Amino acid sequence: MSEAVVPAPARAASPPVALRRVAIVPARNEADAVGGVIDEIRAFDPGYEIVVVDDASTDRTGAIAAARGAHVVRLPFNLGIGGAVQTGFKYALEHGFELAVRLDGDGQHDPAQLDRLLEPVLRGEADIAVGSRFAGTASYRPPLARRLGIRLFARVVSLLVRQRVTDTTSGFQALNRRAIVLFAADYPHDYPEVEATVMLFKHRLRLVEVPVTMRERAGGTSSITALRSVYYMVKVLLALFVAIFRRRAVPLDER
Repeated sequence: MSEAVVPAPARAASPPVALRRVAIVPARNEADAVGGVIDEIRAFDPGYEIVVVDDASTDRTGAIAAARGAHVVRLPFNLGIGGAVQTGFKYALEHGFELAVRLDGDGQHDPAQLDRLLEPVLRGEADIAVGSRFAGTASYRPPLARRLGIRLFARVVSLLVRQRVTDTTSGFQALNRRAIVLFAADYPHDYPEVEATVMLFKHRLRLVEVPVTMRERAGGTSSITALRSVYYMVKVLLALFVAIFRRRAVPLDER
């Protein structure tokens, strides 16, 4: 893992037609946004199967996604973002998909920028590409407390994986089959992206960050409140330091 940031590609990186690909969209109470997310993914590439993992929504998220033609996996109770995302990866693994992209259901991730993420994965340079709000000349500025937390996580994770990373909380991703296999088998469940970055390193998978811009939420409300932000920082830092003492991992065999 030597290169953390790749430049935006000069031209599109459309996957081969024969490559089976899936878009995983975790969503909870995103009725106002999920339909637009599905439409934008289809506009980017109609060859993607779109899987919306409805994390026990209490609104019409699942019904709207199904009406737009997405395959909806409805969870019987709220698993949280990690459980919803892992459910999507399990679906991708069990159905033989070779390429996956992950976008949140709130509309913050722009499917038109997926080419940037796909480029290094399709060239065989990375197992996972992550859209970073802070790489390159990106100007994204979250609230101060959250920005400090993101910077802290980035520095700690960079030290642990011996590679510079700038956005350890991004859920805007493109993954090959190796990364799908890993995350289908094991994925952190509470606030997962930070710990998942360390998992990739321990399993010797290659990660790159790609500069992207992100939008305001199209609807719904964020699950990360001020109190949860404090809990998040303490919990994730403890989990990262526990991970240091775990036995060295090796790549998983595909089952």
